[in-house]
Amino acid sequence: MKEVEGIVVSETNYSETSKILNIITAEYGLIGVIAKGCRSLKSPLRSVSGKLIYGKFIIYYKEGKLSTLTEASIINPFKNIKKDITKISYASYLLELAEQVYKQNNSNDILKLLIAALTKIDEGFDPLIIMNILELKYLDYLGVMPIIDGCTICGKKENIVTLSSYKGGYVCKDCYTNEKMVSEKTIKLIRMFYYVDIFKISKLELSSQAKNEINIFLNDYYDRYTGLYLKSKKFIRDLQKIEH
Repeated sequence: MKEVEGIVVSETNYSETSKILNIITAEYGLIGVIAKGCRSLKSPLRSVSGKLIYGKFIIYYKEGKLSTLTEASIINPFKNIKKDITKISYASYLLELAEQVYKQNNSNDILKLLIAALTKIDEGFDPLIIMNILELKYLDYLGVMPIIDGCTICGKKENIVTLSSYKGGYVCKDCYTNEKMVSEKTIKLIRMFYYVDIFKISKLELSSQAKNEINIFLNDYYDRYTGLYLKSKKFIRDLQKIEH
């Protein structure tokens, strides 16, 4: 029997009454756990066997095989996320993204960053901004981080005029050809997004222009370099079209 701390990132129904949960854990990384009988109404596992459950799980651990869940206690129920369809949509995408990133780089930081991002969305911070901060940080773990400490072409740190997903990051005045221009604020904010400690965020006020420019850049960058096409992200893009 082992106690692990983690979050359920995806679930699949199994047999009539059970589920297989994929949990990113601090101790063993991404593991598959069977929650036997959890779909029956009287099961004590019913309330702790679903996506977005962040808690301590008591399991029979089997390395490289399906472990078995015996009990769990919730650390953070993310109550506010669960009350809001928009927040649920963003949270679902972040869970799916974290699972995919973890498959390519099993760093413990992937879990810590995910929990930090979900906590901030639950606290009422703008889910789009939090999503973009996490997306940018995760690019490091995917091995395709954009260059945001100097021009991608010549390396110069001054006279940065725009951000280009095609060129892979910052572009200076001398290397600029015909890339779409972004605001000076956006150029500064993208660096702030990368370096900020998500847990320590206490205020987030961005203009809709900067929010939009950063989101467009990251959408395009992910499409271009990560090879990840997640269903939940398509849903968010459709949601954003409706909101605008």
